[in-house]
Amino acid sequence: MKTIQQQFSVPFSYPVHFTHAAFAQTNEVLASVLVPPVDGVPARVMVVIDQGVVSAHPQMLAQMDAYFTHFAARMKAVAPPVIVPGGEQAKNGWTVVRDLMTRMGASHLDRQSYVLAIGGGCVLDMAGFAASLVHRGVRFIRMPSTVLAQCDAGVGVKNGMNEGGAKNFVGTFAPPYAVINDMTLLTTLAPSDWAGGLAEAFKVAIIADAAFFARLCALAPALAQRDQAAMEAVVYQTAALHLRHIATSGDPFEFGSARPLDFGHWAAHRLELMSHFALGHGPAVAIGIALDSTYACLKGLLSEAECAAILTGLSQCGLPIWSPLLQQRTAEGQLEILLGLEQFREHLGGLLNITLPASIGTKIEVHEMDGACVERACARLQPKET
Repeated sequence: MKTIQQQFSVPFSYPVHFTHAAFAQTNEVLASVLVPPVDGVPARVMVVIDQGVVSAHPQMLAQMDAYFTHFAARMKAVAPPVIVPGGEQAKNGWTVVRDLMTRMGASHLDRQSYVLAIGGGCVLDMAGFAASLVHRGVRFIRMPSTVLAQCDAGVGVKNGMNEGGAKNFVGTFAPPYAVINDMTLLTTLAPSDWAGGLAEAFKVAIIADAAFFARLCALAPALAQRDQAAMEAVVYQTAALHLRHIATSGDPFEFGSARPLDFGHWAAHRLELMSHFALGHGPAVAIGIALDSTYACLKGLLSEAECAAILTGLSQCGLPIWSPLLQQRTAEGQLEILLGLEQFREHLGGLLNITLPASIGTKIEVHEMDGACVERACARLQPKET
């Protein structure tokens, strides 16, 4: 028997830009990202845009057309922008993914071509998944349009879609070619989308950065009042923390079972499915964080004061910490939320691995969750009747 142990490493590098008015002709960020394949030949670009973005920014399509005309020597749209549904419906099943792949083929995109996706995290997930499959990877540029996407979903290396009743059951690890966070897109967000992304800021602060957590709590009143400068500062710092973890954790493609950046997500993903996605990802994560923080407090990992600070901070930003779904039970009488634990373990493989806060700014990994204690945590979170 002979064995050749193959080993190599591939460095990944991509810029994450923070800017305003990305399609203003004086803003050269996008033009600088779109590198032509050869001198004198414009980069070929297919644009995919979230219907919600078009509705909120009706002038964008004209601005985009003028931008491409202004920089015609560097870029060329292969077709009119493809407008797709936003929200979780964008990534439910193969329909939209297959349509985008067909369009990429019809437009003769190659591996030196670009797909520019503008929208929320679900649209970016789905379009990135489609782009990663065509020719084993077309250059993909993300332009996130929500707080959650700009500070978390849009800056990482994952793409995917929901299938078989499971969230993100199908997907790829494919780093983007570039990310452009246009902060102007945040100004028109609905209140739920404005606040929703802050759950991911609390998530990473609670387990990794106590000073940032304190800053979030201090900024909560301003954030609730839609202070744009405060939100831009939070988005930047949250994105930086996510990027640092991806680069330095030693497991950027998540081959192991530990996923610290999924703190609060085992319950969040189950809540989304239980609500048939009526509950958005950000609010679901906020409830998941509240549940796991309360559980950690009951287990003696967090102090009562720390747990109270987490719940207060989330609430003051306009995020929920409770849902009646936490009371829902199976036919056998078990809390239905507990089914999320096995789904989470199956998604990761190996042992169940749940990240919990061990005082604010630090974390611990546990391999089992006490169902009775989860029930007590749910009961504690339930609003008291007045």
